[in-house]
Amino acid sequence: MDIAYIPSPSTGVIHLGPIPLRGYAFCIIIGVFVAVWLGNKRWIARGGKPGTVADIAVWAVPFGLVGGRLYHVITDYQLYFGEGRNWVDAFKIWEGGLGIWGAIALGAVGAWIGCRLRGIPLPAWADALAPGIALAQACGRWGNWFNQELYGRATDLPWAVEISAGPNRDAGTYHPTFLYESLWCVGVALLVIWADRRFKLGHGRAFALYVAAYCVGRGWIEYMRVDEAHHILGVRLNVWTSIVVFVLAVIYFVLSAKLRPGREEVVEPDASGGKDGKGGKDGKAAVEAKDNGKAEDKAAVEAADAGPKDSAPALAQGAVKADLRKPAADAEPSEADKS
Repeated sequence: MDIAYIPSPSTGVIHLGPIPLRGYAFCIIIGVFVAVWLGNKRWIARGGKPGTVADIAVWAVPFGLVGGRLYHVITDYQLYFGEGRNWVDAFKIWEGGLGIWGAIALGAVGAWIGCRLRGIPLPAWADALAPGIALAQACGRWGNWFNQELYGRATDLPWAVEISAGPNRDAGTYHPTFLYESLWCVGVALLVIWADRRFKLGHGRAFALYVAAYCVGRGWIEYMRVDEAHHILGVRLNVWTSIVVFVLAVIYFVLSAKLRPGREEVVEPDASGGKDGKGGKDGKAAVEAKDNGKAEDKAAVEAADAGPKDSAPALAQGAVKADLRKPAADAEPSEADKS
């Protein structure tokens, strides 16, 4: 009896002449564009300048890719440095293998450098980008579908994913953990967007919420996976990582809410005249123009108040001159006229 299932691509790469087009790479690229697009919209809504998110992403993305690959290679070193393995494969990122923990950690370093160069706070930038990162992960997980990797236990559920026979895998239908995590990340993005609008999260708390919510899902999804992994006390390494990172994110969220409540009023000095509206040349000129406008308005008001008092003599003098210019017919008739 045939059962329903999600078919997997027969290959994860299409050759356009000599150029290989890899599904995994496309998913990563699409994810980056989605994150930057949404992050830019949120940054502008917070008072930032268009293009700032992309400028800082130029630093964050390369650092993130390197960090994600390093985490994967270090935690699964036996795949590249074990007996019969070729260490050169550690550089073949297109074959899959990016650890989100390393990507976020080292990506944050790149973002910090970019933020320092632009003179903006890293937590504010991270808050703007948080739901976009979750959506980027949702897109990136479909790269695992192209590579037929990171699936769960065998199942005959209608939404099982079909896996063909290959190196270190048996043909069959399995839990599509890539799909579970993709859908979970979409939910995390929606949660962060809602909470940010509802509670006006600031100072990195939207990002902390994203991290905590993602860790909750990653924990139970990771527990379902059957691919090779290191274990500590019988639990997969990434499950422990999810627990530790979740606790750290919650601690940051709580402490940040107590120490720095509310949201940043200025996220990008150049976009609003600097801190408190006084930073930078443009901001200084705007403040001076505003002060000059106030002075001119004050002078106009004073002139209006003084106008009636000062003009009284002038009006009286004008009335006298008007009487002198009256025609003779209006004057009293002389004695000659009477006779």
